[in-house]
Amino acid sequence: MEIISTLENGKLAFGDYTLTEKAKKEDFPHCGNLYKIKTFNTMTKLEKNGLFLFESVPGTTVTDFEENEAGMSFKVECDKDAQITVELEENTEYDIEVDGKSIGKMKANSSGKINLSVELQSGEVKEVKIVK
Repeated sequence: MEIISTLENGKLAFGDYTLTEKAKKEDFPHCGNLYKIKTFNTMTKLEKNGLFLFESVPGTTVTDFEENEAGMSFKVECDKDAQITVELEENTEYDIEVDGKSIGKMKANSSGKINLSVELQSGEVKEVKIVK
C-alpha cells in the first residue's frame, strides 16, 4: 500500500500504523492541494499546503478522508486506541461522531485544533465524523 493515495471514490487514504520505520512523502497532489504525509507505528501526520491537518498517536491508517466547509470525515484503523488531533475552523463548535454514536460537541481552540480519542483494537476500523 502507498502511504498516501487517492481512492476510487475521490477521497484520500494515508498512513500505515504497521511500519516500524518512518516513511514520508511530500507534494502529493489531491483536489488542487499538495499534501505531505509522515507515518509509522508511533505517529501519523498529514499536512495540506504546508499547514497542519491531521495527527494521530500512535500511527494510524486512514481511509475515506474528506474535508469540506462543514467539517471532515474519515475511517481510522489501528491496533490500539488512538489520540487524534485535527485542524478545522478556529473557535467553532463541532459535533463529533464515532461509528454513528455522538461523543459530544467540541469547540476548536484559537488555532482550530480539536483533540479526540478513538478506541480501537487490531483489525477494527471506525468511522469518525466531525460536523459544524
